[in-house]
Amino acid sequence: MVFAIHRTNEENSVSHFAKVTDGKVTQVIVADKEFFDTYVDSTPGEWIQTSYNTRGGVHYAPNSNTPDGGIALRGNYAGIGYTYDRANDVFYPPQPYPSWTISAPNWTWTPPVAYPTDGQKYTWDESIKNWVVIPA
Repeated sequence: MVFAIHRTNEENSVSHFAKVTDGKVTQVIVADKEFFDTYVDSTPGEWIQTSYNTRGGVHYAPNSNTPDGGIALRGNYAGIGYTYDRANDVFYPPQPYPSWTISAPNWTWTPPVAYPTDGQKYTWDESIKNWVVIPA
């Protein structure tokens, strides 16, 4: 079930919230913060605020790729299947490959070998734990 509650005045702006159960995001909604003052949720888990404008530990201006110096709320915008790390108070996406590790402070997955910078396009090959050129 998805809830969307919209107000027109700036004073009552909406926020994004992630439903977290056993450390995994199961749902993301848009709602007024006051919505949770009266909403009764009898399913397991808790609602945690997330920022649509936060990714990679950086806050961006709305609808842009320009960092705006704002507070990067919880590392990344939460998505279904993301992990919520309570100790660090951050969301991060599922691990793309077993050999990749999560890295702070940007809370993104890092391969054991850096992406080549020779201008070619590559894909990750987990069997050899390295980048392989994508044929043109």
